[in-house]
Amino acid sequence: MLIDLRIQNYALIEQLEMRPSPLLNIITGETGAGKSIMLGAIGLLLGNRADSRMLFNTERKCVIEGQFDIKNYQLQDIFDSEDLDYDTQCILRREISPSGKSRAFVNDTPVTLEALRKIGANLMDIHSQHDTLLLGDAVFQLNLLDLYANLVPTRTQYGNAYRQYRKLETDLKALEDQSAQASKELDYNSFLLSELEDANLDKEDQEALEQEVKQLEHAEEIKYKLSQALHGLRDSESCATGTMKDASTLLGQVSAYSENFRELRQRLESCLIELHDIADEVETAERRTEGDPARAEELQARLTVLYNLQRKHQRRDLPGLLETREMLRQKVGSVLNLDKEITRLRKDSDAALAQATKQAAKLSESRRKAFPKFEKELSALLADLGMPHARIVVEHKTGPLAASGSDLVSILFTANKGAQPQTLSKAASGGEFSRLMLCIKYMLADKTALPTIVFDEIDTGISGEIAVKVGRMMQQMAHKHQLVAISHLPQMAAAGDTHYFVYKEDRADRTVSRIRQLSADERIREIAHMIAGAKPSENALQSARELLALRGEELVG
Repeated sequence: MLIDLRIQNYALIEQLEMRPSPLLNIITGETGAGKSIMLGAIGLLLGNRADSRMLFNTERKCVIEGQFDIKNYQLQDIFDSEDLDYDTQCILRREISPSGKSRAFVNDTPVTLEALRKIGANLMDIHSQHDTLLLGDAVFQLNLLDLYANLVPTRTQYGNAYRQYRKLETDLKALEDQSAQASKELDYNSFLLSELEDANLDKEDQEALEQEVKQLEHAEEIKYKLSQALHGLRDSESCATGTMKDASTLLGQVSAYSENFRELRQRLESCLIELHDIADEVETAERRTEGDPARAEELQARLTVLYNLQRKHQRRDLPGLLETREMLRQKVGSVLNLDKEITRLRKDSDAALAQATKQAAKLSESRRKAFPKFEKELSALLADLGMPHARIVVEHKTGPLAASGSDLVSILFTANKGAQPQTLSKAASGGEFSRLMLCIKYMLADKTALPTIVFDEIDTGISGEIAVKVGRMMQQMAHKHQLVAISHLPQMAAAGDTHYFVYKEDRADRTVSRIRQLSADERIREIAHMIAGAKPSENALQSARELLALRGEELVG
């Protein structure tokens, strides 16, 4: 429950602090005094969108902070899922800077707005006129009925099965689209792959082919120059080997005179051996070099195939062509395997659909069993709130599977005897809508573990004895939830365990909103003021005392 609420620098609020009772807290005040502003600040604390234009002082940041006691509400798993430290005392804080930047904190740890909303949704529920309008929405009605019938676990189980089915359907559709597209490209890709396969690329060495072609094309020139080189090395009178042999002989004749001469001769002998080897290899190469036009033409044709494939596939070399071939193999192969995968997915999807349909039928049966009890209990509560002829009927139809199941429901209502129940949007007035929503909230009080509920003028359109009964109903709800109710009715104000008064204070420079907890005497005067106006009579004061005494009797009873 909410222990402490602090609001700083928001709209007309310079600074406000409220420490509500764990039971029923009533907030009253003149129209425009700042009650709705408080709700806006609480909305920010729960993750609503921020606007820097709402700052009281545009040069200072806005801070809204709420301290909650959560030890009795089993919320540790939610904190664990957000990787946050859990404590029985939880502090939510929202800061909005003058630049419009927003920051959120849980127990002083920075969090995303999504995390703040997730945690805040388990701490407080703000019921406003918007929620009353939502009562006419079919999805909203179905959610209420599931909560009433304790079907949230069953619906969660169905939801898991439905999401699994939808995922498989999505995957199957994507695979079928992929197969259709791949089938269009199959013939072309198969043709490209066939070209590359026929080229026998694995056995080729493009550089070696290019080198051999060059040698064949210049065979005569190569043979002639090798012959000339051999002549200079070995076959002429002044050949290199003969000259070096003579020089070695001369060095041998003087080697006895110096160790240096012997070393020079040895080095020259080594060179002579290498030169003879070179001459032999040149001779061998010269003998083997022959022109072969047919071979040159064959190799050139092979290279032309490679060059054409490289241009066609925009590849620079043979490894690039090999990579393209592998890619085409995968594409063509994947098309052949897609049918098997599609068959498997379709089988899984059909099984998931059958499971979701089974879960939907189970959920639908449980819902239908709960409808009569819901209709009877809600009609009885409405009768107690001044609508003795009110009748509630839950209209049910079966539709296609959806996120919430296969049920289409509509809550039908009539307040008049003998009248045919109609949809809420056609049959219920503003006051009837408010009473309907309050009765539903009352019925759901035992079904939820929500710590704090805030009602914004839930008593719209009611008065007199009905307002007293609404106050009693909220007192009973307050034994299970902490309630904060904004009201303009004296009967409601008297029902509160604690009474807060919101008012405006005019300063020299601007107007500010303030709030204070009323004492016993102040409560009497405020309730009398709500009954009779600015200057209540003694009769109004006595009526206020009687209303407060009636509350005391209810509490004792």
